[in-house]
Amino acid sequence: MCPPGLVAADRPRERGTLWVVSRRYDRSVAVFALLFIVIPIVEIYVAVLVGHAIGVLNTIGLLVLLSMLGVWLTKHAGLSVISRIRQQLDAGRMPTNELIDGGLVLAGGVLLIAPGFVTAAVGLLLLFPPTRVMARGILKRRFRGRVTYFGSSGFGSSGDRRLDGPDDVIDL
Repeated sequence: MCPPGLVAADRPRERGTLWVVSRRYDRSVAVFALLFIVIPIVEIYVAVLVGHAIGVLNTIGLLVLLSMLGVWLTKHAGLSVISRIRQQLDAGRMPTNELIDGGLVLAGGVLLIAPGFVTAAVGLLLLFPPTRVMARGILKRRFRGRVTYFGSSGFGSSGDRRLDGPDDVIDL
């Protein structure tokens, strides 16, 4: 018997008398704990250390300056990515790397705008092009098996499997 509140995909396997929950559930709890418990504690710890070293007002001013700098850097990097996306589309190519870069710039901007020294450092790394290329490579390897390609020249190409029936019929 499955404990109440679990859906079919999250049903644990029974091993003796212990319920073993799927890895996906464990992973999502770990990510949640990291995002909302560990990172804020680390940010507060680093802010207190910096506050002891340079003073409270200077620390607050530095955090505000980092956030404002983050907005400007994100705007600059985002416009650069948009320009590269347009160039790829004008050349008739799918801008896959540029779209991934756009997501990384967005993530870096959010991390820079959020107050904190550790998140600002990670955000700067995501906005810096050489480290963004490394992060893009990691993401591409991570999601390689999860991407579906339609045809040789993108979605809607002649290599796609076609549905039976004339083109002007929409079957509901």
